[in-house]
Amino acid sequence: MTIQHKMILREARDYMFIALGLFIYTIAFTVFLMPYQIVAGGVTGLSAIIYYATGFHLENTYIIINGILLVVALKILGVKFLMKTIFAIFTLYFMLMIAQDIIPKQENGLPFKLMGEGQDFMSMIIGCVLTGIALATVFMNNGSTGGTDVIAASVNKFHPNVSLGNVLIAADFCIIGSCMFFPQFGTYLERAHKVMFGFCVMAMENYTLDYVMNARRQSVQFMIFSQKWQEIANAIGTEMNHGVTILDGHGWYTGKKSKVLCILAKKNESVYMFRLIKMIDPNAFVSQSAVIGVYGEGFDEMRVKIKEEKKKLEEEQES
Repeated sequence: MTIQHKMILREARDYMFIALGLFIYTIAFTVFLMPYQIVAGGVTGLSAIIYYATGFHLENTYIIINGILLVVALKILGVKFLMKTIFAIFTLYFMLMIAQDIIPKQENGLPFKLMGEGQDFMSMIIGCVLTGIALATVFMNNGSTGGTDVIAASVNKFHPNVSLGNVLIAADFCIIGSCMFFPQFGTYLERAHKVMFGFCVMAMENYTLDYVMNARRQSVQFMIFSQKWQEIANAIGTEMNHGVTILDGHGWYTGKKSKVLCILAKKNESVYMFRLIKMIDPNAFVSQSAVIGVYGEGFDEMRVKIKEEKKKLEEEQES
């Protein structure tokens, strides 16, 4: 298979999983959050707030706001960067429209309450977990749902010191806090209650999102003590295509020299790693520990800016 074919398959896979993530998001939003008028962050959350207050269709507000943002962002970020974002915006627009037509309605026009009356909090928990998983699926496949993500990327391009996370949090706080300005939501106390629910949604959704994304990237370190260290190293290197570092060890009690294998691997590879070790040496002594992060070839990229550091070093050398 040529490199071009592999790239096409990778892109097709990304679009497929982005669509899957958006489908989960649509179900979570229309079945668990909308029936109870639970507000959330992002452009979808803002569209929902306008819908709850005015009755203007959620998907129409969503596409209008995103359309304006895309026109502005196209000049800043370029078409290539936004291709998957454009796909996600229109896919979510059609999914939200279809879902609202299919799902049975209450008397007030909102989707029916699957969890029953008075189950706002439970419905919020289930909805947030599902939306967090959905967003993680989209992000892990190089996608974006548009809206505040586009704003954050645009701000970050001109102000690299301003993190994407800070922009998103600030935007979500403003969107959720806007509930206080809609008298349709009732008294100030009722509006404050809705805002607090919105902040809970934001916290739980972000926690789920981080958990799913970090779980995929979580790495472990193996320290293997075995007389058959060479056979184990060969098996791990050939069958798992992993690098193995061999350290020189010295037993304090026995006084004997030994070799220790040090291996960094993804957490989901642990079972196969143990299986290989046990097949070769059932009596091997193995230590497995979680590591905060592993950066380099085969693992995460070091996402730090070095231009400013270079300037500081140059200035120090000149002085």
